[in-house]
Amino acid sequence: MQRPIVTHFFDEMSNTFSYVVQDPDSNACAIVDSVLDFDYAAGRTGVCSADKIIGFIRENDLVVEWILETHVHADHLSAAPHLHQQLGGKTGIGAYIVEVQEIFGKAFNAGTDFARDGSQFDALFNEGDMFTIGSLQGLVLHTPGHTPACLTYVIGEAAFVGDTLFMPDYGTARCDFPGGDARMLYRSIQKVLALPEQTRLFLCHDYKAPGRDTYQHETSVAEQRMTNVHVHEGIGEDEFVKMRSERDATLGMPKLIIPSVQVNMRAGEMPPAEDNGQVYLKIPINRF
Repeated sequence: MQRPIVTHFFDEMSNTFSYVVQDPDSNACAIVDSVLDFDYAAGRTGVCSADKIIGFIRENDLVVEWILETHVHADHLSAAPHLHQQLGGKTGIGAYIVEVQEIFGKAFNAGTDFARDGSQFDALFNEGDMFTIGSLQGLVLHTPGHTPACLTYVIGEAAFVGDTLFMPDYGTARCDFPGGDARMLYRSIQKVLALPEQTRLFLCHDYKAPGRDTYQHETSVAEQRMTNVHVHEGIGEDEFVKMRSERDATLGMPKLIIPSVQVNMRAGEMPPAEDNGQVYLKIPINRF
């Protein structure tokens, strides 16, 4: 089984892990789930987090073949356009992005100029699609539930699961966003847990479960099967759905969901400038 070289980058403001995935036999790589810095109070963006990735790639003479998103994130803005401009590479996301664009295009009244066909991305992946990073083979699993468009990228003996799973002591993703579905999430998780038990799982977020002092980004299929507090072996679908639904009802909205979704459904681009040349993000009042 191929073993990619995986380097993680952590943005503590959004609790997000981004990854550079390297082919050990060439200089080819991919970037997974990048972060654009965003000061919500000031309405200002920055590229410090993304530039750390750019610096690493240039220092190691890597060639970016893919800039991948596991889903339309609700907790941080994607830096994909900045990375694409600086490093090249094709952008990719799940084909069900079109459902997310339809849902949030209406919610933000994005207008007829906003394409709802996923054309902002270079590649729209479906279940079972294959891709390469140098000599590395990548397989796409459609793992919806948190959002309709969530993917898991299986690259050699590593899998990048987005928000589907967290560390075993923290559990699983929420399912109460528009288009989310707890029953679907359970079935998606079973698909991930059917991978070989030694498969390394790389997570998009960590929030340090009570009693744990350090952030963690990597686990395994075997560890998740045995000890995930929400979905270990023996937890049935109905039991999981009841737990997840009750837990989600207690959660507040992510602090960056409103700017994040407007930008990420556009592949990381801002909405078009208005007639005064200024770019604006909308806040739908009493909508969510």
